[in-house]
Amino acid sequence: MTATTALHRSIRLAFAGLTVALLAGACTPQLADREVTGSISSDYRVNHPIRMTEGERSIDIFVGSGRGGLMPEQRAQVGAFAGAWRRESSGVLFIEMPAGTPNELAARSTAREIRSLLSAYGVPASTIQMRVARIGGISADLPPIRLSYALVQARVDQCGLWPDDLGPTAARTTFENRPYYNFGCASQQNLAAMVANPEDLVQPRPETPPMAARRQVVLDKYRQGLETATQYEDGEAKVDSSNVGSQ
Repeated sequence: MTATTALHRSIRLAFAGLTVALLAGACTPQLADREVTGSISSDYRVNHPIRMTEGERSIDIFVGSGRGGLMPEQRAQVGAFAGAWRRESSGVLFIEMPAGTPNELAARSTAREIRSLLSAYGVPASTIQMRVARIGGISADLPPIRLSYALVQARVDQCGLWPDDLGPTAARTTFENRPYYNFGCASQQNLAAMVANPEDLVQPRPETPPMAARRQVVLDKYRQGLETATQYEDGEAKVDSSNVGSQ
């Protein structure tokens, strides 16, 4: 083998290796896209799970510098907030008062009234804490009295993410007719927002004790060989089907 032949062979091998590398590089992004698309589950409960997180519920009570005490509407707000605390939380309820503002004295007087009103609505005095806080933002000109407490909330991650196209593509979601990524996200969001007790999404509630009086009546009928089902008289607890469209 001459030196010229060896040189030509080396050039051909280098060119072939470069071609293979370029082809592999061109195919890698498509392969990666398919792997990412294929890793998305078809179950919306897996793609958009409802998670238990700790949140905060709060209301603002605005008090002017020339007035102390609550208005009737504000008293109703405080009462409703106390009822929400009894249903949703057992922790500390904070009363944040503004400081260094023209309405500071009026806010302090009103905060004491709020504390008494919360106690009257069933919030234990040991769980109410008053503290001074500077509340900025859009209400900086008239800082309010803020009532807040921590609670457990059900939440879903942000909807509207589109890791894959909806139109015809080479992805598996197209030729396998799989649901798109955001499928079911809005329904999960609505369920998390509407549920009264977020813990019901995780575990069932304990059973309530049976009605002893009704159970005794049923057992007595069973011993006597009578029918244990409830007997309704004519016209009592009777439901008729609708006759709309029957004519």
